[in-house]
Amino acid sequence: MTDTATRATLDLDGRRLSYLDFGGTGRPLIALHGHLSEGATFAPLAQALGPSWRVIAPDQRGQGESDRVADYSREGYLADMRALFDHMGLDRAVLLGHSLGAINSYQFAARHPERVSALINAEGPVALGLDGTNPFGFLLNLPYEAPTRDALIESAGPAAPYFSDRLRQNPDGSWRLPFHPQDMYQSEEQVHGDHWDDWTATTCPALLLRATKGVIAAEQATAMVERRPGTRLVELDADHSIPTSVPNEFADAVRAFLATL
Repeated sequence: MTDTATRATLDLDGRRLSYLDFGGTGRPLIALHGHLSEGATFAPLAQALGPSWRVIAPDQRGQGESDRVADYSREGYLADMRALFDHMGLDRAVLLGHSLGAINSYQFAARHPERVSALINAEGPVALGLDGTNPFGFLLNLPYEAPTRDALIESAGPAAPYFSDRLRQNPDGSWRLPFHPQDMYQSEEQVHGDHWDDWTATTCPALLLRATKGVIAAEQATAMVERRPGTRLVELDADHSIPTSVPNEFADAVRAFLATL
């Protein structure tokens, strides 16, 4: 694996889907980030897994370097994944996802089981938002752009530290967030639901990574393992953002699971 990733672009009918390819000749692993994040989140993991694994990490639609879209439906995300598989010439790969990316991963596997050799679900629930609440309501108060970087950080208030190091500069010199707040609110709305049928649809080896201070209740995690053959559970003492909050422990758990394949 190379020390730095190569950024490339997949053109989807004029829409840009950007991805990082960490290279090497190892087995392919596609890593999908969660909301308010991007593929570069997995750079430490890619380094930890090399050279046995070639990590490919897209910026999912509307985030990072990938273009915004009007559609943040479940099928829209899964169509992007299929296009990436085809573009990379991958018949099969391991799918790893965090949060939104985890749900995308196991739903893609449910529809295309022949293309997924194993699943790694980091903090991706199978039932969420059933009470009708959207935790991203705070996003609707965030500005998308500002004339200067400092102005954008100031207007973002307490939320600024979560993405101040990933702001983008526009061609006219103004600055913007690496996602549109309304897009992410809409995306969160459409990821809500009861996804048990998708989670239990496949039997490939799977790792469920649960953060003790995350979003998957202990009871749900236990049921996810019991109801899906071939699934093992690892719990990490961390918050929901385990790829970044405990990167070493996250990489160790992933590497140990991959060694069993």
